[in-house]
Amino acid sequence: MATRQSLRDLTKCGLPHALDVMGERWSFMILRAAFAGIIHFEEFSCELGIARNILSNRLAKLVEHGVMLREQCEDDRRKVEYRLTAKGRDLLPAMLALRQWGEKYGVNIAPHLTLVDSRDRQPVERITVRAHDGRDLAWEDLDWAETAELSLDEAGS
Repeated sequence: MATRQSLRDLTKCGLPHALDVMGERWSFMILRAAFAGIIHFEEFSCELGIARNILSNRLAKLVEHGVMLREQCEDDRRKVEYRLTAKGRDLLPAMLALRQWGEKYGVNIAPHLTLVDSRDRQPVERITVRAHDGRDLAWEDLDWAETAELSLDEAGS
């Protein structure tokens, strides 16, 4: 019998924290731009067409949560740069999964760019849920288990 995940205790799930940090459109668009190599406030503003006050607020929140790092530009101390931290780069699979979902189910969305492996220029595979042995898993193949019941190897530690 499948174990049902308790939905009442929000402290036992990482999703509420993730949504607190990233749960609105502009944060994702800023992150997408950062993955594309944009680092300066003015570049974010021009590329995204976002109001400066909203951009400033969202960048500050991403910095506060450790997703981005705010540093003075070495060439011009009057400018600042916003760079992804390791924590921010770890959001790449989530970003790609959301993009792929949007391309699959969005109306009239034909991407003009395809993400490829820089080494051999071949498209990357779709983001999927995989078993420990590499099998693709569907929702029906999944279950919940108490973490304490799992060995360290099974829990991914």
